[in-house]
Amino acid sequence: MSNDYAPEHLILQIDDAESYVDKVDHAGSVFVGSYSPESCGDYSSGTNHTLPTYGYARMYSGVNTATFQKFITSQVVTPLGLQSIGKAVMDLAEVEGLDAHRNAVKIRMEKLGYI
Repeated sequence: MSNDYAPEHLILQIDDAESYVDKVDHAGSVFVGSYSPESCGDYSSGTNHTLPTYGYARMYSGVNTATFQKFITSQVVTPLGLQSIGKAVMDLAEVEGLDAHRNAVKIRMEKLGYI
């Protein structure tokens, strides 16, 4: 039930609380055991009011050091890969009205003899 609700704060004040932490898929922050009240996390031990509310914990984490880091993705498409996905990419670009995107794939596919 808690995973469906995706609470901002989840307090596990139950016997053997630590063994339940790995069962939590969606929560902003989990407070584990009898001596871990939410107020400690809000003011001293943890994330200090930077948690996802209204069930957004299903999709987002609380603000943490990774929030302030930059991650760059990269990708390499091989000729075979372009052959596999090129038509779909061109179709999607056409539907979105992004002619330059479509043409960027089309030119490469023509050069490779795929169209």
